[in-house]
Amino acid sequence: MSGRLGSETLVIATHNAGKLKEIGALLAPYGINCISAGSLGLPEPAETGKTFVDNALIKARAAAESSGLPALADDSGLCVDALQGRPGVYTADWAERQWFEGKPGRDWYLAMGKVEGLLAGLGPDADRSCHFACVLAIAWPDGEHAVYEGRAMGTLTWPPRGTMGFGYDPVFVPKGETRTFAEHDPAEKHAISHRADAFAKLVAEQFGA
Repeated sequence: MSGRLGSETLVIATHNAGKLKEIGALLAPYGINCISAGSLGLPEPAETGKTFVDNALIKARAAAESSGLPALADDSGLCVDALQGRPGVYTADWAERQWFEGKPGRDWYLAMGKVEGLLAGLGPDADRSCHFACVLAIAWPDGEHAVYEGRAMGTLTWPPRGTMGFGYDPVFVPKGETRTFAEHDPAEKHAISHRADAFAKLVAEQFGA
């Protein structure tokens, strides 16, 4: 299917104001008015999927069914080749402090350290290839859906470098670069990121751009 989004309201399946702002800005040129699931008081569904596609669809479908409007959700994470694609869909979970300290909240340095520790355990010649993955899913109240997948290929470095990113950005060096994502200006990063790749595919199909 293609071309089902028009000048309409789209629910962004998030309770994160920053993510709403970022996605809203990307879709504004196409006449899309974005509102968040959080602003509508919609509950956050349990992300029980085994893949990024599964989790993105769970979130998009839940928002579409609850709101009666088309909904967009994303799911993303870091996949490390030598760790058989981990942390993958558990990317954010690896930053949960209660896994280690019994405290709420996320500690991304802890998460980066876990990845590095596992790689170090494989020896000095461990493959440090990895990629960030992003899946964008659109769901309509009638049950239709569309999925767009993007990737940013790269390698892992240690120790972390840069202050402009978030998550695992300080240890991710995109292909063809020497700087980490966290050493890139946000505009530079957004031009080459996994989310940008997925959005380019969404825009090409939905708006013919």
